[in-house]
Amino acid sequence: MQNTDTTKYIIHSKISADGIIERPDIVGAIFGQTEGLLGSDLDLRDLQKTGRIGRIEVVVSAKAGKTKGTILIPSSLDRVETSILAASLETIDRVGPCSAKIEVTQMEDVRATKRHQIIERAKFILTGMFDENLPESQEIADQVRQSVRVEEMQFFGKNKIPCGPAIFDSDAIIVVEGRADVLNLLRYGIKNTICVGGTNVPPEVAEFTKKKDTVTVFTDGDRGGELIVKELVQVANVDYIARAPDGKSVEDLVQKEIVRSLRQKVPVEQVIDKYGIKETEEPSPRVTRIPKRKERRSSEVKRVSPPKVQKAGVKEIPPVVERAKTSKRVASRDRVSPKEREQKQERPQRQESPVKEAEVVTKPSPASIKFKSHASDLLGTFSARFLDSKDKVVNETAVRDLVSTLKDYDSEVKTLVFDGVVTQRILDIAADKGIENLIGAKVGSVTKRPASVKVFTADAL
Repeated sequence: MQNTDTTKYIIHSKISADGIIERPDIVGAIFGQTEGLLGSDLDLRDLQKTGRIGRIEVVVSAKAGKTKGTILIPSSLDRVETSILAASLETIDRVGPCSAKIEVTQMEDVRATKRHQIIERAKFILTGMFDENLPESQEIADQVRQSVRVEEMQFFGKNKIPCGPAIFDSDAIIVVEGRADVLNLLRYGIKNTICVGGTNVPPEVAEFTKKKDTVTVFTDGDRGGELIVKELVQVANVDYIARAPDGKSVEDLVQKEIVRSLRQKVPVEQVIDKYGIKETEEPSPRVTRIPKRKERRSSEVKRVSPPKVQKAGVKEIPPVVERAKTSKRVASRDRVSPKEREQKQERPQRQESPVKEAEVVTKPSPASIKFKSHASDLLGTFSARFLDSKDKVVNETAVRDLVSTLKDYDSEVKTLVFDGVVTQRILDIAADKGIENLIGAKVGSVTKRPASVKVFTADAL
């Protein structure tokens, strides 16, 4: 086409003729039969000379003695003049020796097509080029904020252990696995963190945890995180355990996932049995763990005399070793002579009282049997129930919130039933609150038992 830069519209028309005709015949018929029809202003020859009408394109094909084709006429006239010119084409009824018919099928606006191309190209430029080269203001602020927080990272001890700047002044710290975890928590404003660098916990980190009031271990949700928890529980002072979602690392978590994981932390006593950390000297099913710093105290309890055991107020089933010792004493008593038996009967009866007390404890009291239904309902739920003096449920809470809820609870509570481990902390709070019965799934490392609180386990009810 000619003068495509000035073309505004394109006239699309089709032609059919009863005979064989060719392109020059059609072009000659268009110029010849429209000459003088529309006046000198719209004469096709003059318009083509001035460039207001472009080159006429004709495509024809003959079949079975008839000819069909299409005609395209570009125009730079306005819409009215172009419409008049298109209508004049339909007045042509003969091409060469054949009768013919021309019909206008479409008026194409070239500028509309260009506008569509401009819109599509602008979309690509906006989404492709701008996003790659020009970051948004929020992205700039995040990059600056992240660089500042990374610069805040400090190092602890002679081994230069990565940590946050707030661990020295904060009473509560978070122990993570590696340097990348510390960086990710710093990115979201959590500055009281320190890492252990793997399963080999540095001794200075273990000693540092003993100087803090609250220590939370935050590990990945994989096998490595579980091994680190096992080691930290044995060598450090740990209060709470938090884990990342299964299969995820702390360094890959976003802020919402970090906050959710830290809120779902559980006391360390509740996960000791889950991770299989148990005592090695005496495999009692009632005790899940005895820390290293309390092994010496545990051995001393085994060697005390029967009156001291009675004073300590042990309310749980005696170990297998103690039962064996009791059976041996009974058997030896049956083999003594009648004279020796009479001498033993004259001794004070207080020596036999510990055995009687242990026998009473092995059988659940009638008062404890009525709590069996509550213990059965809570099995596997990790929940707790508060009962009043009439054994009615007055409150329920999750085991992970039991300590805080029990401290702030002001109403009357006489019995506490929960699906968790009875710890020294819970036992002390129960004594302060005037709770008479404490029923848990297991009994942890308890060294001091208040005489006012009766402790039972769910399997002994």
